[in-house]
Amino acid sequence: MEKFKKFSGIVAAIDRPNVDTDAIIPKQYLKSIKRSGFGVNLFDDWRYLDPGAPGESNAERRINPDFVLNKTPYDHAQILLGRENFACGSSREHAVWALMDFGFKVVIAPSFADIFYNNSFKNGLLPIALSPTLVDQLFAELEQQQDYRLDVDLENQLVTNAVGFEMPFEIEDFRKYCLLNGFDDIELTMQHADHIKAFEAQYYKKFPWL
Repeated sequence: MEKFKKFSGIVAAIDRPNVDTDAIIPKQYLKSIKRSGFGVNLFDDWRYLDPGAPGESNAERRINPDFVLNKTPYDHAQILLGRENFACGSSREHAVWALMDFGFKVVIAPSFADIFYNNSFKNGLLPIALSPTLVDQLFAELEQQQDYRLDVDLENQLVTNAVGFEMPFEIEDFRKYCLLNGFDDIELTMQHADHIKAFEAQYYKKFPWL
């Protein structure tokens, strides 16, 4: 997993509460477990006017011109702004994969569904919970400026807008450590590879029949 670095990114907004994971990535695309290739079907039912199917090209599908991710500059946004209870519904990890494959590094909302929140950290996506008042402010600023950007500084736990207004956010120390160092569960375990090998050597010496 890539290390999370301080960055400035374009913000795109989904202005509706309770966006569920089936809206983020519909169920028909869940057969693959490759973690890549899902970005083209992110918000598939909202993004296209024609139904899609796994393995089919999207080149011939009609684009919904009113959907935010089909507009410039939001088609290369890295920060998604949402409303409360973002990514509720089923526990599909593919929702995180689809957001990241599109290019999102951060999702900001007043609250998140618990399973999505946990899946995000395990894959390198940063979910930031800000107060409803601050989220309202960000939506208002985004309406006034099309090319709206935010700075995200994980190390100092700050989101900063163009005029320098700082919005602190909370994150558990362990999750912050893993994101900053690019450690998923496997990479975190492999930090103890020498101890694991030493244990295995002693274990098989003690129980050679295993």
